Amino acid sequence: MKKLLLLAAFLPLMAIAQDKGMHFEHGSWAEIKAKAKAENKYIFVDCYTTWCGPCKYMSANIFPQEKVGNFMNDKYLNVKVQMDKTDKDGEDVKKWYADAAQIDKDYGIRAYPTFLVFAPDGQIVDRQVGGADADRFIERCAESLEPSKQYYPQLAKYKNGQKDTAFLRKLALLALDKYDQANANAVAKEYINQQKDLYTPVNIDFVEKFTQTSKDPGFDMFLHHADKVNKVLGAGKAEAKVMEIAAKEEVFSKLRPKEGAPDWAGIEKNVKAKYPAIAEELILKTKVQYYSYVKDADNAVANIVAYMKKYGHKADPQVLNEYAWTIFEKCNDQKCIEEALEWSKRSFKDNEYPAFMDTYANLLYKAGKKAEALAWEEKAMNKAEGDEKKNYEATLEKMKKGEKYWN
Repeated sequence: MKKLLLLAAFLPLMAIAQDKGMHFEHGSWAEIKAKAKAENKYIFVDCYTTWCGPCKYMSANIFPQEKVGNFMNDKYLNVKVQMDKTDKDGEDVKKWYADAAQIDKDYGIRAYPTFLVFAPDGQIVDRQVGGADADRFIERCAESLEPSKQYYPQLAKYKNGQKDTAFLRKLALLALDKYDQANANAVAKEYINQQKDLYTPVNIDFVEKFTQTSKDPGFDMFLHHADKVNKVLGAGKAEAKVMEIAAKEEVFSKLRPKEGAPDWAGIEKNVKAKYPAIAEELILKTKVQYYSYVKDADNAVANIVAYMKKYGHKADPQVLNEYAWTIFEKCNDQKCIEEALEWSKRSFKDNEYPAFMDTYANLLYKAGKKAEALAWEEKAMNKAEGDEKKNYEATLEKMKKGEKYWN
């Protein structure tokens, strides 16, 4: 009896705790829209999947917060819509299958979480993509209530004929931010077609954001006028963009690990025919990525070493760190490790990222330079936070014990 009394006393406290966060509706889509119209409230729709990490983070850490609940419950009717299907789905999820499919078709959900905002009359007015901390989430949802900041009314103006240059530029960038790629590309194309000079700083910056394939208007600028582009975007940016697109279209599209070894000779021949100036560098970089993906350590290491000997001076900090870490994990040749130490140290020359210093410390340890390794790993640990800090602390302990923790 005493236990039952204690439980009865505790249940109201549980209810209070649960009430602090966002309340989510459980009716049908038609019922929710009818309720929103009757109560004159906006509808917030959380489009999520069961496999999406950021979706789970928002549900576990942001939606339950009291300040989030206070704002969202006052301004919105909140709905969660699962966009994928699993064998574990209950009836509450299954009854939304048809509506979820229609939402996906109508609004082109391409990233998760995507949050859709509907006006009280049921018309779509805005969308947000990606997670955020509580304050930024509330700020974004507040902006979605302001007509001047809502995406879909702006898109409607475009479709109804507003095509002035300033409006097109603003809308194209807004569509890109909203992950509405189809409309972003369409609006950007109209903006670009209006421009008499694409080589102004503003236009170069704009074109870069909408150059994703060799057929896009900006590709020729990056390929044949790199000097003009690099004056605005920075040294090597035009070449990097061309290489990224060429790799996607001419190499990665032809790599099928499950169908056997790639025809590197044929791929290289095609790349040289189209992009002779970057063919060798491109092939080396893509070979590194391919052999790392298929876990062919020997070929991955060999191509990293070949690339760094010829093109290492062009490698950015991220690439330097990535290649150095691969050497740490895959190569046991001391000469190779010494070379990687130089790349690794260069990676944090201008910015002491803890992760880059950790790579350097691990290489030092593998090279037998234990005292230096301990000093650098401790420095990385002191600069890191959260789980990253704990990982470096664990590595530091292994180093102190003299353990071998690589293959």
